[in-house]
Amino acid sequence: MARPIEEFAAAWDALSGRKGSSGGWRGISVAPAGPCEFLAARRFPGNEEALLARFPTARLASSERLPVGGGFEVMRADPSGDGKTWIALSRKESGSPELFAEMVSDVAGAMDAEVAGGEEHILKTMLRRVRMWQQFMSRGSPPLGPEAELGLAGELTFMALLLDVGVSTETVLEGWAGPDNAPQDFILGDGAIEVKATLSIAGFPAKIGSLEQLDDATVSPLFLAALRFTREEGGLSLSEIVSDLERRLVGEPGAVAFLHERLLIAGYVKSHASAYTRRFEVKEVQVYKIIEGFPRLTLGSIPDGVYRAVYEIDLDRAKDCLTDFRVALRALGVLK
Repeated sequence: MARPIEEFAAAWDALSGRKGSSGGWRGISVAPAGPCEFLAARRFPGNEEALLARFPTARLASSERLPVGGGFEVMRADPSGDGKTWIALSRKESGSPELFAEMVSDVAGAMDAEVAGGEEHILKTMLRRVRMWQQFMSRGSPPLGPEAELGLAGELTFMALLLDVGVSTETVLEGWAGPDNAPQDFILGDGAIEVKATLSIAGFPAKIGSLEQLDDATVSPLFLAALRFTREEGGLSLSEIVSDLERRLVGEPGAVAFLHERLLIAGYVKSHASAYTRRFEVKEVQVYKIIEGFPRLTLGSIPDGVYRAVYEIDLDRAKDCLTDFRVALRALGVLK
């Protein structure tokens, strides 16, 4: 899980009034991640917040390229002159303090979850997680738009449904391919499931993003899960859906860290929670098997010369392809 930011914030506040006469780092120790020591620090003369991580024995290759994001930078440091490996993650003057605090909380939490793997693994985890933030910030880091918000709510709600029927946490999380812009949202067992969500009352319009998305010639068996939401007061906001999943996984720190990693790639961060005001209540879940007769376009069914298409279908016109949720999961081999 993400590490609570209060200890870092208190240290940054305590350091804020100090002045560095010749520049450099001023830091206060906070709880370590196993053998890795942490300093909540500020870099002077600019006074920017930073996280300094000390690795007593792990070494970083001189050729290793460190990530750089729009609102932060990563560098090698040696604040105490001990010759050990120090990695400094610091906010740029142009960076959002709130978003940087969330980043530090997330990176430190990911490192905490990997303590059992040893110091080298913790170092690799830190750099991997920072690179994911680099990818996130390269997109400008705005909140998700309405369509993406609905889509992510659908994928996460479907993830909860998979856990409810007994599919293993590892299978569900590792199978979630939606953040990678894969043709299907979940790669499960021997096949895949694409998830579509709608707020429509009449019909079930579904936007199909590619010719590969509903092509069972490339992955089989292939299913489509359709979730119809209504905007009711009893429903959950996107941020509440995320929190619900975190509670389900609370006994598995590695799983929570992995979930946060995937959410970041999907474009979701908690500091945007106030932007997600819509509430989603599931009213209907239907599963379709993609077989002959399902309304779709594929590479094998279009005129020669057409190689890309985005189109819309009405799932209410595909009733003949409906199947049972558990039957679909058994066909995929992820449920007994």
